[in-house]
Parts: sequence; structure tokens; C-alpha cells
Amino acid sequence: MKGPTPEPRPEPVTTGRDPAGPEPPDGDRTGARKVRLRGVSRPPTRASRLLANRWAGLAGLLVALLAPFVNATPYALSVMTSAAIFVMLAAGLNIVVGYCGLLDLGYAAFFAVGAYTGGVLSTRFDLPLLATVPAVLVVTVVAGVVVGAPTLRLRSDYLAIVTLGFGEIIRITANNLDVTGGPSGVYGIPPLAGDPVAFYYLTVAVVSLAVLGAARLGRSRLGRAWRFVREDEDAAEAMGVHTYRVKLAAYIAGAVWGGLAGVLFAAHLSAISPASFTFLQSALVLMAVVLGGMGSVPGVVVGAVVISLLPEVLRDLADHRFLLFGILLIAVMLLRPQGLWPARSKEALK
Repeated sequence: MKGPTPEPRPEPVTTGRDPAGPEPPDGDRTGARKVRLRGVSRPPTRASRLLANRWAGLAGLLVALLAPFVNATPYALSVMTSAAIFVMLAAGLNIVVGYCGLLDLGYAAFFAVGAYTGGVLSTRFDLPLLATVPAVLVVTVVAGVVVGAPTLRLRSDYLAIVTLGFGEIIRITANNLDVTGGPSGVYGIPPLAGDPVAFYYLTVAVVSLAVLGAARLGRSRLGRAWRFVREDEDAAEAMGVHTYRVKLAAYIAGAVWGGLAGVLFAAHLSAISPASFTFLQSALVLMAVVLGGMGSVPGVVVGAVVISLLPEVLRDLADHRFLLFGILLIAVMLLRPQGLWPARSKEALK
């Protein structure tokens, strides 16, 4: 016998509109994809093209080389030389803070180590200042290891406080030792070049090589490891990056840059004292890195030039220049929180 015939199922009611939405034709789908791509990747503006131009660095170098032809007075040359040395300091601190993300508030300690090493060796043993550069490199590397080895296991605010303490220890030690001249410092340091114009061009050449070296380090394999540690140290360590060694390498590299800048500083002033290596010096260098754009070598150069030259431009305002200087810095930080020339990572663009 046959079983009961099943009742026919009701046909689904169609309202003429799919709940998921109608399937757009090929042309509309392509158009939607184009709209999405435009929303994600906006067309570059004129300012971004200018910032990404590879010739911007050569243009800045050309301006530095032509500056003495515009104004070659002793005061102008002294200000421009000090600005160039400050650029080298900012490039060195950018390795530590911008690349690796280590907040260092005592960077003036390495600046002092380089200046005092070159100054003491040249005055005590009647050596040319250039002959003391190998000893300066060795002493700054040792100082980077001594200061960085016990402190780089700390993070964030603790690291900042400890580096601030080491910076003050170096300054107070130099202020109380006989070999460093005590509060009077070291004077009679021989110059690297007899003519102020020649010394300015020598400083520009050394600083240009230092900035180029810092940029090449940032694009190297070690530089990528620094960026990974800066973004997420735990994730970088989980992926096989030896974070302690990477951070120590950044600290030593920053120490070398600061020590060489100290040699140029000692040759520029021919006399050094502990008053030149206070916390304010470290704060100004850190301000240049943040103002220009952490991790951006061109931005750090621009920030260092602004920080070093703006007080001299405002010198006619006498005591009010520091007030206006602070107001301008606050305004720039509010309007450009990412920096004047922010870093653009290639990994984020791919």
C-alpha cells in the first residue's frame, strides 16, 4: 500500500527585493571597489609629496653649505655651528627614542663624556683633538654599556627616571673631579680647524655623515628590530627578537653619536664646564626629536634647527623671547602632534 502523499510545501514569497541586497552589476561592483580604495588610500597632497621627496635632504645640505655666503660674521658662524652640533645630538637621541622607543632623559651624559674625554686627553697630553677620537669612541661605548646594561631591563617611566639619574651623576662627578677641572672645567682645548668658516664646513660634513648613518641604520635589519621593539616589546620577543640586545645596541649607538658631538662641541668652544651638560640640555634635545617627529630623520633635523635657532631669532625681544619661544612650541605641539615631519613607515604602506 502506498503511504500518504506529502503535502506540497508553500512557495517562498518573493517581494522583489533580496534581504541581502541585490547583486550589483559588474560595472557597479567595480565602481564600489574604486570608491573603497579611494577611501583607504587618499591621493597624496602637495605637502606629502614634498616631504617624501628624496632630494629634500640634499636641499637642506645645500642651504647649510651656502649659509656662510649669506652671513659670515663670527656671531652667525658660531650660531650655525652650534645648530649643526645640536642636529647631531638630535640624530643620536632619535636612535634611542624615535627608533627603539626608549625614553632617555639623561642623554647629555654621553655628550659630556665625549667632550671631557677629548678635552682632557688633548690638554693633558698635548694631543691634537682629532687624535683623541678613537679614545672617545671607546669611552662612549663603555659608558653606553655601563649605563644601559643595568637600566634597559626597566620600561617606561622607570627607565626615564633612572637615565635622568645617570645624567646627573655624570655631571656631578665631572664637577668634583680634579682631572676634569672641577667647576672650572677644561679650557685651552685645541681647535679642529683654525678658520671659523673651515670649522663650520668640517662640522657640517661630520654631521651630514652622522645623519646619513642614522638614516641607514633605521632602514637596516637592526632598525626594523628597533621599530618592532618600540611598537610592542612582548610581541617582538615572542617572534624571536632578543629585545635586550637590540635595546642595548640602540643605546650604544646613541652614545657614540653623542660622544662625537661632544668632541665637536669642545673644539667649537675650546672650553667646557659641567654647566654645559645639565638636564635642560637633555630636555632640549628630546624636545627637538618630539617636535620634528620621532623616528623621522628629516623631521629630527628640522626640529633641531628650529629649537636651536628660534631663541636666537627672538633675541631682540630680550627677556620675553623665552615666553614667546614656549608659546610657539605649545602651538606647534597642538597643531602638529605627530611632529613637523612625521615618519612614514614602509611596512604600513604595503
